[in-house]
Amino acid sequence: MIKNDLFLRALKGETVERPPVWMMRQAGRYLPEFMEIKEKYDFFTRCQTPELASEITVQPIQRFGMDAAILFSDILVIPQAMNIEVQMKPNFGPYLPNPIRSQKDVNNVIVPDVEETLDYVMQAITATKEKLNDEVPLIGFAGSPWTILCYCVQGQGSKTFDKAKEFCFTQPVAAHELLQKITDTTIAYLKAKVKAGVNAVQVFDSWGGMLSPTDYQEFSWKYIQQIVDALKEETPVIVFGKGCWFALKEMSQSGASALGVDWTCSAQNARYLTGGKITLQGNFDPARLLSPPSEIKKMVTQMINEFGKDRYVVNLGHGILPNVPVENAKAFIDAVKEYKLAH
Repeated sequence: MIKNDLFLRALKGETVERPPVWMMRQAGRYLPEFMEIKEKYDFFTRCQTPELASEITVQPIQRFGMDAAILFSDILVIPQAMNIEVQMKPNFGPYLPNPIRSQKDVNNVIVPDVEETLDYVMQAITATKEKLNDEVPLIGFAGSPWTILCYCVQGQGSKTFDKAKEFCFTQPVAAHELLQKITDTTIAYLKAKVKAGVNAVQVFDSWGGMLSPTDYQEFSWKYIQQIVDALKEETPVIVFGKGCWFALKEMSQSGASALGVDWTCSAQNARYLTGGKITLQGNFDPARLLSPPSEIKKMVTQMINEFGKDRYVVNLGHGILPNVPVENAKAFIDAVKEYKLAH
């Protein structure tokens, strides 16, 4: 039994004494202990070495005591397993030397045996569960098929993902085939993670907001829905679409346990669009963690009051920034732990 199950109770919609808190990208680049490991090992070595991945996963829990840990990994381990080369270039980000631009390229993409190709992730889960010792739940994650397609076709990060969109709009048959292959791999991957011991999963649709509402339905949402359908009986599923407030109503009817909200959507709008019946997660602007700690605490309290303490998971509206001072991250977590309903 997990000693602190606040996060899992909030996902079930149970009444809680305070909302749980964790931070997207909490295992990482703003922590001095992470930077020490980073100096010794390159990015994918950190992902592929279970001992390192598990160490990085538990660092923030040991320091701040969040209510959930999220496995240190990357959404791009999926394309790597699918026979697509992915490099992580320092000061540049992801780089795919052979982007997918044609039906022929799609034909070369495989749906792998994830237990084999991504075995190092499962080992990292086992090692992490041991270190966590049932103190808090562990979250596993994957990128949405659309978000993965964006990198596979664009070949790198982008402000517009114009090449990815062009591929979808000019070669829809090839695009849908690629999306389905990514979806099938992702479902198998997340199921393997659940089997290995994660207590919940999150799907990150980081680039969903790049699409119009109509295109979002066609190229992103229907594939996320397949993932939710395949996993929801086995584990709680959180869906986070950055910039996807327009899809919140449909997302709330998907069978997901919770929905992530970014900082451009207010608590009031998020509750309205989702009908007030589903757990929401978010939506603190990550850049606001650069405010003075006393101000952060006030804003967090206000945010909880606006969302309500039940059916709510305190989080950022996207990943924590690398330049956030450690004491500011602590103020964010502490504010939630100290939360008392203002009567």
